[in-house]
Amino acid sequence: MNLMDILDPACIIAPLASTEKQGVINELIDRMGEAGQVSEVQSLKDAVWTREQTRTTGIGHGLAIPHGKCASLKRQSLAIGKPSEPIDFEAIDTQPVQLVVLLASPPDKTKDHIEALAHISRLISDVNFREEIYNATTPEEIFELVSKQTV
Repeated sequence: MNLMDILDPACIIAPLASTEKQGVINELIDRMGEAGQVSEVQSLKDAVWTREQTRTTGIGHGLAIPHGKCASLKRQSLAIGKPSEPIDFEAIDTQPVQLVVLLASPPDKTKDHIEALAHISRLISDVNFREEIYNATTPEEIFELVSKQTV
C-alpha cells in the first residue's frame, strides 16, 4: 500500500481553520470535494461522522484517523489536516491531536481500507517521522514528509 497513490497534494490543509472535531472532519471532506476526490460531500460527512460517534478515531500519539465509506467514491482518497494548535479529539490516550488523516473508501474496498489505516498507524509510530510531521507548517512540507516515508 502506497499512500501516495491516494493522496492528492490539494487535499492537505495546514493550518486547519477549524478548532473542533466535527469542524475538522467537515473541512477536510470539503477540501476533498473541491479537489474532485468525492462527488457527494454530504454523504461522506455523514458516513465519517457516524463512524466517529461509535468510537473515537483519535488513536493516540497526537494522531486521529477519521474514516468512512461512501458509495459515491470511485477510489480511495486521503486528506491531511494540521491544526494550528492541538485539538481535543477525545483520543484514547486523552492527548490532543496534532494531525488528522481522513481516509475515504468505496464500500467494496474493505481490505484496502484496513491496509491504509494500518499503514498510517505504522507511519505515526515512527518517533522521528512523528516529530517531523508535527513540526511541519505547510502542506508542501507534509506532502514531502509523507512521500519520503511511503516509497
